[in-house]
Amino acid sequence: MKIGLFFGSFNPIHVGHLIIANTMANCTDLEQVWFIVSPQNPFKKNKSLLHEFDRLTMVEKAISDNYKLKASDVEFSMPKPSYTIDTLTKLSERHPNHEFKLIMGEDNLVQFENWKNYDKILEYYELYVYPRPNTAEHNFKTHPKVKFVEAPLLDISATFIRNSIKAGKPIRYMVLDVVDEYIRWKKFYL
Repeated sequence: MKIGLFFGSFNPIHVGHLIIANTMANCTDLEQVWFIVSPQNPFKKNKSLLHEFDRLTMVEKAISDNYKLKASDVEFSMPKPSYTIDTLTKLSERHPNHEFKLIMGEDNLVQFENWKNYDKILEYYELYVYPRPNTAEHNFKTHPKVKFVEAPLLDISATFIRNSIKAGKPIRYMVLDVVDEYIRWKKFYL
């Protein structure tokens, strides 16, 4: 199977994430998209980061009705912070019959050369990149392992959602109802 890996904190998962994953799963040659819930991003120090199992639960709730989308806790048992190359290696060893592709926004591609072993990632894996507006120039526009995929983008962020919750404002339509209910039930981000 061809599987796209969509890495992120998903703190919380929102409709922007879901639209990108669904577009990748239905408008490319990918057969599934796996949400790789990252316990700790090496580039982010986030004080409001929920426990990884709570974030995984929110992802599972958000995608439960779509067989093409799957949640993964593969990084939970790996050293922190986890690096994409290590996760790709682990998944490739665990699932030798699958062909993994890395899904990312063009804004991440700009700083891709800062990633651990980015050259090895490009040697062994293809990148499926969704364009982002106002992205700085980068060296990967014409790289043979980089495939640009048009995807509808919403200018919505998990930070905006968390701040809205802190301010007592509704987050309806930014997250699925099932995620909103879980956040309110657990009293997250207050």
